Amino acid sequence: MTSNPAPGFTSHPKHSIDIQSGHSVEVSTNGMTIARSNAALLLRENTYQPVVYIPLQDVSANCLSKSDHTSYCPFKGTASYWNIVVGDETIANAAWSYDQPFDEMVKIKGCLAFYPDKVKIA
Repeated sequence: MTSNPAPGFTSHPKHSIDIQSGHSVEVSTNGMTIARSNAALLLRENTYQPVVYIPLQDVSANCLSKSDHTSYCPFKGTASYWNIVVGDETIANAAWSYDQPFDEMVKIKGCLAFYPDKVKIA
């Protein structure tokens, strides 16, 4: 078994992340549903707004294209970004995922999160 602990929790032991499962959610843009799930995760991290993570199997893969953009979080790992393509419109870097999250965040592996200012999340 590989050990991949998050370095952020060592340097910031009071940082808290809570993940709750079993949420129902629908994501849409321009009237088109791009994700619907009854198994979404709700991640609450310190003072940040809660983030919904949706299992990839509940997202319409035909409307996603991988972006070259990445970012790093010392608590979750390296995030990959996704563009949403609907018709002729591309919404750049509208979603992200952690393909190899740190051990403490393994629950979000295989899930996608969307920026609420780029799509409608209900």
